[in-house]
Amino acid sequence: MGKTHRPRRWAILPMLAGAIAGPASAKAGPANEADVRAAALVDRMTTDEKLSLVKGSMPMLMRKRPADAVIGAGYVPGIARLGIPPIRETDASLGVSNMLNGRKDDVATAMPSALSLASTWSPEAAYQAGQLIGGEARAKRFNVMLAGGVNLVREPRNGRAFEYFSEDPLLSGVMGGEHIRGVQSNRIVSTVKHFAVNDQETGRNVLNVRISEAAARESDLLAFQLAIERGRPGSVMTAYNKVNGDYASENDWLLNKVLKVDWAFPGWVMSDWGNVHSTVKAANAGLDQQSGAEIDKQPYFGEPLKAAVAAGEVSQQRIDDMARRIIRSLLAEGVIDRPDDPARPIDFEQNATIARKSAEAGIVLLKNDRGLLPLADTRQSILVIGGRADIGVLSGAGSTQVRPVGGPALEERLTTKSLAAVFARRTYMPSPPLAALRKMLPQADISFLDGKDIALATKAARGADIVILFAEQWRTEAEDVPALSLDAGQDALVEAVASANPRTVVVLQTGGAVLMPWVEKPGAIVEAWFPGQRGGEAIASVLTGAVAPAGRLPISFPASLDQLARPELDGLRQAQTATGQSTYGLASNVEPFDVDYDVEGASIGYKWHALRGTRPLFPFGYGLTYTSFSYSDFRVSGGSTVKASLRVTNTGRRPGVVVPQFYAFVPVRGEIVQRLIGWQRIELDPGQSATAEIVADPRLLATFDAEQGQWQVPGGSVTIKAADNAMADGPTRRVRLKATRLRP
Repeated sequence: MGKTHRPRRWAILPMLAGAIAGPASAKAGPANEADVRAAALVDRMTTDEKLSLVKGSMPMLMRKRPADAVIGAGYVPGIARLGIPPIRETDASLGVSNMLNGRKDDVATAMPSALSLASTWSPEAAYQAGQLIGGEARAKRFNVMLAGGVNLVREPRNGRAFEYFSEDPLLSGVMGGEHIRGVQSNRIVSTVKHFAVNDQETGRNVLNVRISEAAARESDLLAFQLAIERGRPGSVMTAYNKVNGDYASENDWLLNKVLKVDWAFPGWVMSDWGNVHSTVKAANAGLDQQSGAEIDKQPYFGEPLKAAVAAGEVSQQRIDDMARRIIRSLLAEGVIDRPDDPARPIDFEQNATIARKSAEAGIVLLKNDRGLLPLADTRQSILVIGGRADIGVLSGAGSTQVRPVGGPALEERLTTKSLAAVFARRTYMPSPPLAALRKMLPQADISFLDGKDIALATKAARGADIVILFAEQWRTEAEDVPALSLDAGQDALVEAVASANPRTVVVLQTGGAVLMPWVEKPGAIVEAWFPGQRGGEAIASVLTGAVAPAGRLPISFPASLDQLARPELDGLRQAQTATGQSTYGLASNVEPFDVDYDVEGASIGYKWHALRGTRPLFPFGYGLTYTSFSYSDFRVSGGSTVKASLRVTNTGRRPGVVVPQFYAFVPVRGEIVQRLIGWQRIELDPGQSATAEIVADPRLLATFDAEQGQWQVPGGSVTIKAADNAMADGPTRRVRLKATRLRP
């Protein structure tokens, strides 16, 4: 990281510099221009034209693909006589997906995972990442990007955890909202997804989430609410699962009551692909568009919907509303008013630089005994082991899979009988850490072993000055990991090598938290996540000190499965029974089951640990640096919300990033719950100081009263803490709050 001549800060106010403010009003006011124009266009449509907007197709499965379609996730025909272009949809949050190479060798910039991005704790970085992938989507002629995954990492074994931001609603809402804003800055639509409580993949099509309204509003739904207020996405995509008995795609409480009434969401609700289960119920419950109709049991929003309208089961007013919401978002984001551009070139080199910087900022230094890192460029022997570090870096799989610039370094097919095997490949990005390390440490003698022979690797490790061991845990959409172990017995490799040479640096490439039974053995541990297009270079930059480690964990790393609210993954036994394999089967083969999220309620991750008195292996917000910082002059004021400030100083010899975090201890239904209420990311040179300031969103200090249908901030005093992470000690202050009621 280059020197900064003044403190550089990333703040977290919704729309202005500073920190989180009170909730912006989402209530419908006077109709704006997009509303008026949308209503006028819908008035001019025939019934068939309206219905044509509410059913999407998958271009690769269409018998006769229209000339204006682009192979991607979805296609909805335009209405040329009214100047309405076709809707062309692409996955996903980490770049322009090209699943199974459907667009032959069409590449895009592969961004680091959402967990990596969230580890930056930088709203600016989130916006820039969204802006980049949205720009590439538009350059490829797509005008809707299926981005904005803000589901909480409630279940640490979630196969899609790498696509989501964090276990905390504030961090997820802010980072997700900024990412959405970045995507839509390109005059295309972004979704926010998967609404709601889609927190595990195993049996996602059949599981039923049980959760109280208060717990949902204070956790998963709050993340969506914050992201929608901040990012203003044009569309919301529904989840696969049921919520309290009804599928999310036909859940009147979720779609009508919460989203469209309480939050006054003006855009359209689309289904995820293959998760529509009815016509009349779904349409009346608030679903506005069926996506990828070819993979549902039937085209529910095609002829069946037309028949339901004729029979009076779905009103004409409802059809008008569905069409108006779609057109309204296309107008609001400028899709209709701009030219339907042809494909255009992309500056992939510039975008790769952005991807590398994002990966660098998201790498988390977890352990660094005796200053083992950063590595000096001296005459020394360095042994690199494992992780295919000689060819590239690992990525997560599923609908978000990007075909990287330069093509994949390796694609491996799954050999299991599972839903993931249909569309997922274990893929490595062409950015080998080995080559990057050799370039940055030219004086060192750097050798490589693949780590498959543990005895050979252990023997070689004893003779090396430094060992860098790359360890992996791969994840994919459609199946959760059965445990939090490293892949293919790599825990044994780490144990043996680090025991043989304590000057071992373990570099983790994982899609979420992992257990570390060997944690005491290596001298240093680095979490690199799935680092994307230039991940190898990013890892080398942090290991060598060319860039200061700046990441902070957006999730807790448990010390054992026993610390989880559900030590055994719900649905695991059903899936194993259906397939006879631990890799889970097709959802249709799994018997429906309930997942009781009221066990932990809204107390996810660090909140659960605090209430239970358990200490995770590495806590939420944790991350080391190559320098040191001090805190002073902590000030807090109360009233209708909390305002806090803290002076931070770089007391070390290197530039670095500090992320002071502010937590409130809030009374919630008879318990005191710890909640993140704000943070600030600040870059400081040695000796520099700066002041971190936050203003808390009052909802973070409140409980949701389901009977009254509103947030309530109790009057009285609460404790506020400033700290390096959720479990760290730090200065505290007591502050009095005024009793307040807030809209839902």
